[in-house]
Amino acid sequence: MSQAEKVPGLPMRGRQARPNPTPKAGRNLPAAVVVGLAMLLAVLGGLLFLPLAFVAVTTAFGVFGVWEIFRALEANGTRMPIVPVMTGTVAMPFVAYLGGVEALLFAMLVSSVAVLVWRSIEGAAGSVNSIFAGVFTLGWVPFFISFAALPLHVAGGATPLGLWPDGVVPPGAWQVAVMLLLVVSNDTFGYLVGASLGKHPMAPKISPKKSWEGFAGSVAGAVLVGVLACLFILDKPWWVGVIMAVGAVAAATIGDLAESMVKRELGVKDMSSILPGHGGVMDRLDSIVFASPVVFVLYGLFAGA
Repeated sequence: MSQAEKVPGLPMRGRQARPNPTPKAGRNLPAAVVVGLAMLLAVLGGLLFLPLAFVAVTTAFGVFGVWEIFRALEANGTRMPIVPVMTGTVAMPFVAYLGGVEALLFAMLVSSVAVLVWRSIEGAAGSVNSIFAGVFTLGWVPFFISFAALPLHVAGGATPLGLWPDGVVPPGAWQVAVMLLLVVSNDTFGYLVGASLGKHPMAPKISPKKSWEGFAGSVAGAVLVGVLACLFILDKPWWVGVIMAVGAVAAATIGDLAESMVKRELGVKDMSSILPGHGGVMDRLDSIVFASPVVFVLYGLFAGA
């Protein structure tokens, strides 16, 4: 891809611009919808019927995301200590599922110390950037995404084979399902409104295609989904759905902008091209990793009120 394609505002030379079916949104809608629905069905299927499989899928997404970050950093001269970082990435979701919040915090601490020790053994050259990159990545991806597994532990846990006792899906699993639906609603309604009505960029220097109109669409759509989910799925007051929806949209938007800022700093358009219509795994996880802890905390604070 040419530099002109990567950086908005640069003229395209040497070839004619090909028509783009979604010029404002910046991605292929049919491919994005198909891939997004396939991922959502796989995740929800595991969550509602085989929770251990859900944790495994969550871990796999985290592994791919960390690998994309590692490759992007390495291309820019920063070599992250991948062995301790990847070990922590694999461990944290399962630790959260089996041990809860305290165990997850301990796993994050141990993983960070492992990064420090590993990098100290390798030598001093470039160690500060390497250690910072490793701890930052541990917090950004596996630690945050593990909050999607915490409600499953709070729900009482599953049987040794990873099945829900008596085949009854507990409230914690529905809580995670609603969080995922809120993130999907944020992306879907924001995309539709932003692509058709978006005129005022939120952060033009970071993500030119993200507009305030799209943000308003995300909030409206997520609030509708949140209210309906609380009334018919979670059996909670409607206003809990409003709080969860607004929190999820705010967190998802911040996560999206944060990843866009990292990509601009690294000089890449997408973290990879593994997911057609979406880019890399991190281009899909950017919203979920921020929304997971926010919805977990908000639900814990207000659902029992």
